[in-house]
Amino acid sequence: MNEWFEGFTIGDLLYENAFAKAEDVAGFRMEGPGEPSFPLGRMRLESRLDASEGQKANFVFWCPEVLPDSFAAEWDFWPIREPGLCMLFFAATGRGGQDVLDPSLSKREGIYDQYHHGDINAYHIAYFRRALAEERAFHVSNLRKSYGLHLVAQGADPIPGVADAKGPYRIRLLKCGPDIRFSIGGLPVLSWTDDEALGPVLGAGRIGFRQLAPLIAEYANFKVYAVKR
Repeated sequence: MNEWFEGFTIGDLLYENAFAKAEDVAGFRMEGPGEPSFPLGRMRLESRLDASEGQKANFVFWCPEVLPDSFAAEWDFWPIREPGLCMLFFAATGRGGQDVLDPSLSKREGIYDQYHHGDINAYHIAYFRRALAEERAFHVSNLRKSYGLHLVAQGADPIPGVADAKGPYRIRLLKCGPDIRFSIGGLPVLSWTDDEALGPVLGAGRIGFRQLAPLIAEYANFKVYAVKR
């Protein structure tokens, strides 16, 4: 993993999930109309609702593990159908420090403003943006910080459109305190250090996979490691 994470030390494996069968995601939490299936021995995510339903058709699938302040995660990704968008929330917590899945927090159903202007904090990276015509014409990954909808970093997305995509594409994310690094297929995509201009650095929290309908995508071989400088 160190071809992009130079200056950091990848440590012990903290969590691993093959995403190969339904039992692998038994502890996950779905918000919104997302539907996991495993037709090829890897997790396929898609919405049960038509994209004409707008934000009601989108969803977030939360991992059961609370990850530490510093970690490195990687997974295989296959885009199957576009348009749509894939996003990852990480370091997600309630704004009062609660677990992001604490029942005291407002109910969330996959509608985007519930996540960036609700009662949670998170970083979120949109790494396969194909929802709008301009996104399909010029592929860019966006990193944002919430509460709020603060765009903090951008980088070129090397994944081709579905018609030319072969996969799997190995996606890697590192968060070490304020430092965030992101790569696809070994290619550096973006790098950002949180200087706290938009509030304190976000620490330990959960990861959640988000998709915008009608996109279909598949995931496998998810691993999380300890990391330090």
